[in-house]
Amino acid sequence: MDPSPCPPTLIETSDEISRRKFFEKLCFGLGGLCAAVLGLPLVGFVFAPLFRKTPEKWMSLGKVSDFEMGKTVNVVIQDPSPLPWAGITSKSGAWLRRTEENTFIAFSVNCTHLGCPVRWLPDAELFMCPCHGGVYYKNGDVAAGPPPKPLFRYEVRVRNGEVEIKSAAIPITTTV
Repeated sequence: MDPSPCPPTLIETSDEISRRKFFEKLCFGLGGLCAAVLGLPLVGFVFAPLFRKTPEKWMSLGKVSDFEMGKTVNVVIQDPSPLPWAGITSKSGAWLRRTEENTFIAFSVNCTHLGCPVRWLPDAELFMCPCHGGVYYKNGDVAAGPPPKPLFRYEVRVRNGEVEIKSAAIPITTTV
């Protein structure tokens, strides 16, 4: 009898080592496959907007005779690619002015500073942004305040007696 209290030594055979390595590699492989299956759609979701072009479409605003010469009015336009759940948020606005018999000009209602809605003051012939004091002339150029760019202009055309506006994504500069 051996008086030492040491436990018996477990010796691993080469079969057990290779089986352990196989299951280790199998776990890493399945983990990598699961990460790829879950991660690729996430990467696509994050980067897809960078490569997707926003659709633009022409929308009718009404008959030419509905708009007075020289008067600026607010018109409602629809987002060209609304999501099914967008609801009322898929609608936006534009300031439309009839300058000549068949010539119109349209500006975005969003300030180029931080996107606040601008309003038209007919007596002063100015667009005013209430958020940070941005002021625009009637041609959309910056008159005062923090806006870095003029108001965004939409393309407008007259077709078959109807005034049409080309809806598009509105570039908004976010500088403070």
